[in-house]
Amino acid sequence: MNKRITGYRKSSYSGGGSNECVAVGTGEGVTGVRDTKDRRRGHIAVPDRSWAAFLETLKG
Repeated sequence: MNKRITGYRKSSYSGGGSNECVAVGTGEGVTGVRDTKDRRRGHIAVPDRSWAAFLETLKG
């Protein structure tokens, strides 16, 4: 799946000098997730519906 992902943003919880952060961006029907330290490695693209289900699961 080769989708263009834009508008990456890092969680406000990732502050404080933490080196273990991810950024989330949006694309056409997908959500992109990437490592903030190594952007050259690309991203994973997850269907929006699956990303929403993942977030709901985290909220419990």
